[in-house]
Amino acid sequence: MNQEKIDRINTLYHKSKSVGLSEEELAEQAALRREYIQTIRNNLRGNLNNISIQEKDGTITDLGKKYGKVGEE
Repeated sequence: MNQEKIDRINTLYHKSKSVGLSEEELAEQAALRREYIQTIRNNLRGNLNNISIQEKDGTITDLGKKYGKVGEE
């Protein structure tokens, strides 16, 4: 998600608090929020899938391969 869309989310939020939103703006706000949340989830999933831990016996366990859902969104 680019900065332009994030700025639009913020603009719609501030407008909703001051004067209210039209039906089209409410739909746009909902769609942008869904996209933003999906982007955050994908980034978090990507970060979590890149975590590896070293076990007490010295072996490395790749948590992304063990628990991650690679390729799912």
